[in-house]
Amino acid sequence: MTRTWLALLLVLAAVPASAQVAGGAPRPTPDFLFAEPRGSLGIRGSWTFARAGSDLFDFVRTHLTVDRRAFDAPGIATDLAIAVAPRVEVVGGFEYNQRSTPSEYRAFVDNNRRPIEQTTRLRTANLSGSVRLALAPRGTAVSRLAWIPSRVTPYAGAGGGMLWYQFTQAGDFVDVRSANLAVFTDIIGSKGWTPSAHAFGGVDVRVQRRMFVTLEGRYLWAAAELQRRFEGFDPIDLAGLRVSAGINVLF
Repeated sequence: MTRTWLALLLVLAAVPASAQVAGGAPRPTPDFLFAEPRGSLGIRGSWTFARAGSDLFDFVRTHLTVDRRAFDAPGIATDLAIAVAPRVEVVGGFEYNQRSTPSEYRAFVDNNRRPIEQTTRLRTANLSGSVRLALAPRGTAVSRLAWIPSRVTPYAGAGGGMLWYQFTQAGDFVDVRSANLAVFTDIIGSKGWTPSAHAFGGVDVRVQRRMFVTLEGRYLWAAAELQRRFEGFDPIDLAGLRVSAGINVLF
């Protein structure tokens, strides 16, 4: 008898739930996917710690009021990843960074003893291709129709690409070749494309069924020849560490 009443209570408890679903109320979202994802799309905000190690940056820091971290820059990055194996993805990415720094000459002023001012700007845009390896399973298949994403997935990878840069200085300058150290106004710069290479590591943390928070550290190596206005300088150093955070959505 006890079992009979227990069965009846379970049936009665299930009836309202069935009626609620039949009445049009939204079904609860399952905590699993019906198939292993084919890839992911991510967007991240980044901060670049520029190495800025070439003689052009040394020259700028020596003569202008520009400090060591003046070329660290905010940026934005996006990635499209396609799974080619259970733990391996091929990733296409784009990243853009820009930083402008106002400055003045350390050792010179104009005829009215006012600062001689200019603005130095460095912009970079990197198109890249990478191979990304998950260091732990990205999820677990519990049947042919259910795949549960892992809560935390660390990853690492490497790749290469093409980086575009633009280095520009606009404002007033001292003509050190003239006898009277004349001050002139100008815009001088250099831009172009150069190969790049990078290595990275990070972690994806699941916050929803298909959405992950991504934390990543990436180091990029690149250097480019300067154009005529900077004749005599070594290639500009465009390397640096990128630290980023964003979201990653499975599809």
